[in-house]
Formats: sequence, C-alpha cells, structure tokens
Amino acid sequence: MHMEISRIFDILNLYRDVYQKNDVLNAKVDGKWVHYSNQDYVNYATWFSYGLLEYGLKKNDVIVSISNNRPEWNFTDMGMNQAGIIHAPVYPTISRDEYLYILNHAAPKIILISDKVLLEKLKPVISESNSKPEIFTFNSIEGTRNWLEIIEMGKSAADKHSATLEHIKESINPHEMATLIYTSGTTGNPKGVMLSHHNLLSNAASARNIHNFNHKDKTLSFLPLCHVFERMVNYHFQWEGISIYYAENMGTIADNLKEIKPELFISVPRLIERVYDRIIGVGKDLPFIKKRLFFWAVNLGLQFDYNSKKRPLYDFKLKIANALIFKNWRKALGGNVRLIIVGGAALQPRLSRVFGAAGIPVLEGYGLTESSPVIAANNSVTGEIRVGTVGPAFENVEVKIADDGEILCKGPNVMLGYYKEPELTKETIDEEGWLHTGDIGELIDGKYLRITDRKKEMFKLSSGKYIAPQVIENKFKESFFIEQLMVVGENEKFASALISPNFQYLHSWASLHKIRFRDNIELIRKPLVVACYQKEVNALNKNFGQTEYIKRFRLVPEEWTPQSGELSPTLKIKRRFIYEKYRTFLEEIYKNNNN
Repeated sequence: MHMEISRIFDILNLYRDVYQKNDVLNAKVDGKWVHYSNQDYVNYATWFSYGLLEYGLKKNDVIVSISNNRPEWNFTDMGMNQAGIIHAPVYPTISRDEYLYILNHAAPKIILISDKVLLEKLKPVISESNSKPEIFTFNSIEGTRNWLEIIEMGKSAADKHSATLEHIKESINPHEMATLIYTSGTTGNPKGVMLSHHNLLSNAASARNIHNFNHKDKTLSFLPLCHVFERMVNYHFQWEGISIYYAENMGTIADNLKEIKPELFISVPRLIERVYDRIIGVGKDLPFIKKRLFFWAVNLGLQFDYNSKKRPLYDFKLKIANALIFKNWRKALGGNVRLIIVGGAALQPRLSRVFGAAGIPVLEGYGLTESSPVIAANNSVTGEIRVGTVGPAFENVEVKIADDGEILCKGPNVMLGYYKEPELTKETIDEEGWLHTGDIGELIDGKYLRITDRKKEMFKLSSGKYIAPQVIENKFKESFFIEQLMVVGENEKFASALISPNFQYLHSWASLHKIRFRDNIELIRKPLVVACYQKEVNALNKNFGQTEYIKRFRLVPEEWTPQSGELSPTLKIKRRFIYEKYRTFLEEIYKNNNN
C-alpha cells in the first residue's frame, strides 16, 4: 500500500481505510476464539488514547505493561503511541530485583498487568518502587481497576479530547522515542533501549522485501510481544494486513497451529529443535519398514540446499519423500505453513536443511534490541539463502567487521541510545554512528553474515587458545540427551561443560534400560547414565579440534528455565548466574587439574 506510514500509529489508517477484515487480531477466551475487526482495533486504540488524556497523562509519560500476548496489548500499545506516551513492555518472567530496577528507572505513571498470578507477584514490588504507578489489569480481578475503565473514560470524553489527540499526533516526529525496551541482559542491570518510530518502521519496511505474504494470510504469534523481534514483526504484519492469532500459551502451540492453519510464523530455534525432536521420536517408534523409510527421508533432507542447481535424481527422491513422509510434517504445523523465520539464537544448520526439504523453509535472521532489531536475514524472495549464516544485511543496513572480528552496523534501525545512560550510549555507538554489537562474525563471500560468538563470552584456556562456547554449545544440543549445556574453562588447561539433560528423553531411556531412580538427583549419578553421556560427548567432540574438546562434564539435576534464572527470557544462557549456582560442580571438575 502507498499510504504514508512514518509513525507507528499511522498503521491504524490502513485498518480504517484499506483492510476491511473481521479477524485482524484474535485470541482464545474460555476455549473459544474471539475475533476483532479492523473497526474494533481503531475504536479501542482511539478510546484508550482519549482515556489516557482524560486520566491526565501527557506526551512522553511512561506506561509499563507486563502481559501475555493478546489483542488488548495492541489496543493499549497503539492508544499510547498516538497520544505520544512511551510504552515500556516488560517480560512476565524476570526477577523481583529487575522489576524494581525498571520501575524505579522508567518511573511509569500506569502499569498494565495481564492476570491475577502476575498481579500478586508484582504488588509488593510496585508498593516498594519510587514511582508507585496506578495498577490496571486486562483480566477482570476483584478489587483491582480494569483497563476497560480507561476505555469507558475515553468514550465519555471523546468530544473533549478529539482535537487534542489530533494535535498531539500531528506534533509527533518519526525520530522521537516511541518505546522503551529493557534488555533482559545476561549480566548486570537491564538497559533501557530507546527506539523511535523511524527505527522500528524502517526495519518493518525492510521485512516486506524478504517474503511475499499479504492481507489474505494468517500468522500464529507466541514469542513475547515485549521482545523487540516479535514487536517489530507485529507492526510489520499489521502493515501488511496479515491476520494475527495469539497462541494461548507455549504448551498449546501445536494445537493452535492445527486450528488456524497459518501461512507463516516467527520462532526461536529452541522451539524448532523441540518440534524436530518430537517428530524424530515418532519416527523411532515406527515399525521396521516405515522407520527405514522415515529416516531415508530425513537423511535425504539433510543433504538439501536452498540454492543448489538442478539435481534430477535428488529432486526425484525428494518428491517421493515429500509424498510419503514430509507431508505429515507439514500437517503437524497446520498444513499451510510456507515460511518460518527464526532469530534470538543460533539455528542448527541441519534444521534449516531438513525443514527446507520438507517444503517449510526455516530462515535465520540476526539482530539485537539496539538495532530494532534485524541487522541481517536470509531472503526467500531474492533466493539469498545460505545455510549456516544469518543471510545478507537487511535493506538500508550497513554491516562491517572490525579488526577484532566484532560485527558493526549502521542504519536507520540503530537506537536513539540508552535511557538516562549517555556514557553507556557513547561506548556502544561510536562517533561515526556504528553500533558495536558485541558479537563476533565474518562475511562469507563478502555478503552472508556468519555469527561465531559473543565477544564477551569467548575465553582463553591457559594455553592461550580461544574458545568460542556458543559454537560448541549449539552443536552439543543436537543430542537428544542434552537440553542445555554451558562450556567452561577460562584460564584452565582444558574445556569442560555443565549439562542440563533432556529429562523427558532421559526418563524414557532409563525406563527402557530398566534403571530405577527416586528423582533426577539419583538418576544423573547412575553409572549407566554417566556412561551414556560420556559416549554422547565423545561422539560430538569429533566435530571440533582437540583444544575445543569437552574433556570433562558434570550433569546437573535441574532443567534450566527463565523462571529458575539460568536462562534469559529469550532462552539465552545466563552464564554468571550458572557459574554462581554450580560453583561446587566447577570446583570438582578442575580440582585435580592434571590432564
């Protein structure tokens, strides 16, 4: 569409004038899908703007939201946006200290909370905070003000505020701050990243050039909307008029996919890994002939390349594999999925290949909150896809590799800076406007960006040899037995690892081998289990040079999650936390460091 979109709330004009749909935003309530039309969206957003003005909020005031994905998130987000109010969405899974820091740092006037469980968790923190914002909830909770109060205030005061709202909208410059996003971070306090309308929309506009989906298509959304990737894509989908359906929760994704049959969705690699593991698990239980056929198709898929020249014999075999095996993979994802875009962590190349062979391209992109977020992405429109890389630079984004290997980027997507942190901003964006990402990478064929590791996470062994832990960790997670793994060994003679097992798979394996255990603590100490993991480690070590071998490991009895603190909300390993939690394990590993 050629309508001028320069501020985020301009997208509402498309819903008013162009996209006449009854299912622009959708969510399940009490087990049934509730659909909102284009007119519903425009009305709720505008009433919310009026309500905020009636409540007394002014341009550049801050509202914090802590919520699951739901249509109300968008109504309130757009309502804030066109009233010039800064939206600071925060993860529902962070720690008490992080909440307190953000509330004191952002000083919001209002806090929007989705449900009772979160409300009970946050009440003590809010009362302790300096700002003491007024609480409104999305769900109806006795004794708490509901967001619909603001809607009703807005409806009643529409005539009073309509001219004021128009004046505010006209006054908003595309380069003004639209949102404040606190990075979860794996170290230190969260940083408030200031992003403008132009930052996010430049990225959303570039995303239009990597696929061919439009207002006739649907997507399932399940990554948190407070995460910059899902946030930007959320605006991008709305710009295109793509219908957005919000999954009930992470556990219902498979069912929701089958119900709404979306054409595309956004994911993190870990979820794709789990889908793959489940599919392979089903394949392993098939009768002998069917099992052989299944793994013949999988092995064929592992040879797939998006850009390979015509290979008549291979293409013929792939057609057979698709007809017999891969059609069921597509059915498991709803039957209509033609594209999955992943970001947030490294994607195992084998997954990109095998899903691509199954007719479900999984394309990897890369970015960070500070770059709104996409810096590079594989492109299904131009065919610029290179497995094992995050693709070429996004349109309008420049990428270069510094002398020390750090990836630098420049473009309209680079943040305004860190909120109330001018010195930290100067450290991150240099005088020439290059954003220093903190990631190490290289350009393959001068074009395709490959990430090798986090600059801060690389470490030296006592021999002086550098270890890039993420590369090793990503490879080791290909094992069915390993859910998460952290490589350690800074200033030591050799690399080791802490392994959080895939307990679901390990329990099945233990049952098969008649291993009895009371709990996971007893299970991981069983000699047969330790031997099994040693075998896995030995096999996976063969993918690396000898100095990168995992010489020793310790199994931990817990699953690592954002809730228990070992992972960030985007499922990245929080190394400092894990070092502290398992200090005794690490001391054991290196106690007799003579190897």
